[in-house]
Amino acid sequence: MSSPETHETVEATVRRVPRYGVFMAIGVILGIIAAGILTMVGDYAPSETLDVVYPPGQVFGFALLWTVPIGLALGGMVAVVLERIARRHDRVVRVDRETIVESD
Repeated sequence: MSSPETHETVEATVRRVPRYGVFMAIGVILGIIAAGILTMVGDYAPSETLDVVYPPGQVFGFALLWTVPIGLALGGMVAVVLERIARRHDRVVRVDRETIVESD
């Protein structure tokens, strides 16, 4: 038995789109690095109000609460901007489309 085939030429748009997850993961990693740097350069003098010295691990944790979401958001925004820039370079190409249906 022969299978019926349809063959047509259609136009398709080819564009490069950044992977949002990769950019957001890079933003998270940069946020962790920024929290580490802030922890290293921090001053560990006793608090004047509570007379408490915060340990570096606790300072790192508090810094992560701010730097990781900021890095995540900035990474996502960079990906959106790159997608907008990449839209200008869209190409329309002609492709051959075949549909093969096998009958039993």
